[in-house]
Formats: sequence, structure tokens, C-alpha cells
Amino acid sequence: MTVGDPAGRLVRLFALTGGRTRPSRADFTLISTVTAVDPPPATASRCQPEHTRILRLCAEPVAVAELAARLDLPVSVVVILLCDLLEAGRITVRPPRPVSRTTPDLDLLQKVRDGLGRL
Repeated sequence: MTVGDPAGRLVRLFALTGGRTRPSRADFTLISTVTAVDPPPATASRCQPEHTRILRLCAEPVAVAELAARLDLPVSVVVILLCDLLEAGRITVRPPRPVSRTTPDLDLLQKVRDGLGRL
């Protein structure tokens, strides 16, 4: 598979990832939230154009799946690029919040049901 760069040239996906096919870390799921670090660390090196696009899109928190859709790249490629940025200290990643497994408040649910019945 190939993608177009800003100059209209075709770039193979393995060129974007430096030939890597697997991420170096397991921090990312489809719904992990990624945010760019502002300002970038003093030790930050020059980024590839794809890394720069990711950082621009991550100015506000964004999910990995949404980021892949906006970049029009496979999630696997985006995760490899995100690993590069995470290891360089350019982004932060937050895992999805766990769903609460507490028992619902039956008294509250009955009040809601009764209120809806009165409408």
C-alpha cells in the first residue's frame, strides 16, 4: 500500500515506519487518548513529516482510531509512529478509563422511571 505525500509523490508504508512492522511498545489501543507535549522537550529531534502531522492533530486530545482516520493511514502504521513520538517525549498517552462495575442505584432508577411515567 502507498500513500501520497504533500508534494504528490507516492510513499510506501514501510518507508514511513522505517521498515518496522510491529510497535516497540504496547501502550496504545484504538481508544487510547494521545496529546502532544507543549512545548516539545529540549532534546526533541527533527521529525518526519508524518510525525509533524500527528503532533499538529494531537494539539487537543484525540483517540488513536480517530487519528488514523484523519491521517488516512492504517492503525498499525499510526501506532508505530506514535511509539516513536512517545519514546521521544513528544506525546502523552492515556489509556481508556475503565467502566465502573458498581451496582446501579435502584432507588434512583425507580425515581427516574416514576418521573418519566408522570410525563
